[in-house]
Amino acid sequence: MLYWLTALSDGGDVFNLFRYITFRAGGAFFTALLFGFVFGLPLINVLRRKQGKGQPIRDDGPESHFSKAGTPTMGGLLIIAALTTSTLLWARLDNGFVWLVMFVTLGYALIGFADDYAKVRKQTTAGVSGKVRLLLGFLIAAIAGYWAAWLHPADLTGQVAFPVFKEYLLPLGVLFVPFAMIVIVGAANAVNLTDGLDGLAIMPVMIAAATFGVIAYAVGRVDFTEYLDVHYVPDTGELLIFCAGLIGGGLGFLWYNAPPAAVFMGDTGSLALGGALGAIAVATKHEIVLAIVGGLFVVEALSVIIQVLYFKRTGKRVFLMAPIHHHYEKKGWAEPQIVIRFWIISLILAMIGLATLKVR
Repeated sequence: MLYWLTALSDGGDVFNLFRYITFRAGGAFFTALLFGFVFGLPLINVLRRKQGKGQPIRDDGPESHFSKAGTPTMGGLLIIAALTTSTLLWARLDNGFVWLVMFVTLGYALIGFADDYAKVRKQTTAGVSGKVRLLLGFLIAAIAGYWAAWLHPADLTGQVAFPVFKEYLLPLGVLFVPFAMIVIVGAANAVNLTDGLDGLAIMPVMIAAATFGVIAYAVGRVDFTEYLDVHYVPDTGELLIFCAGLIGGGLGFLWYNAPPAAVFMGDTGSLALGGALGAIAVATKHEIVLAIVGGLFVVEALSVIIQVLYFKRTGKRVFLMAPIHHHYEKKGWAEPQIVIRFWIISLILAMIGLATLKVR
């Protein structure tokens, strides 16, 4: 919205700053951060009053989690509100990619909110049916996949790019939309599975958002893409503003979610943020790189899949408990120890993902 102040510029005044994506990204970051600090505590107080007993705690979970009973959930509302406000203020609202990613984020936030609401109202860990959530998630992802294919330049439409191999594109044609659906739904649910300890999910999400903010800015500039030998996707640079707002909102939330958490993100936040990362990866043609940058989320999801399949086949468990962060809790690791080590792993994977921009 504030971009339109450039109409008042003569090219040499303060209004000219609003032309620059990097300036507006900084504005989005600080707007979202301030939003989190100002509205965080009031929102938590409202959630605590409305929810009473807070998020239900699994009976079969680690014993250390029983002390968290009464902690309110739906804290993802703070992140989503901060992110939406900052994006609408600082991004160009005539940019299709911004609206695509916002559509996915808000769509998945609604699914997560419905699930959290059902859990709190019924005081059970079973919320909305998994099949219903997946169906709605795939529907949103299908629209986003088709939308992205329509926005992509003709030479990239329906194609999948690979890191390292600069010339090779895999032509999927009509199968690109199902591929995009898998990426978005997979990312949303992987982040959702990771969100099981105080602060565990939000920092890796912010790290991934920072990484994809850089990628979006790079692939949206023809001079950068020529230097880096990556595929040019016009207009994706505006997604840096969205990513900056996500980081600011995430930090505002982490202020209250740091151990011991005053509020949980809930599915409202985890599904929305995971879906957002998937949508950005599809928009920037870096779907494969998302599997590297978000490798922690991939491992968390795979640990659940492996556990379920192996148990159904043999009646035995591979891990003491899945997702894998609970496995380490059962082994006696302290919660902060797990969280910080997983943060470090996320940062390492992000650096590897960024390196693929130049290693061609």
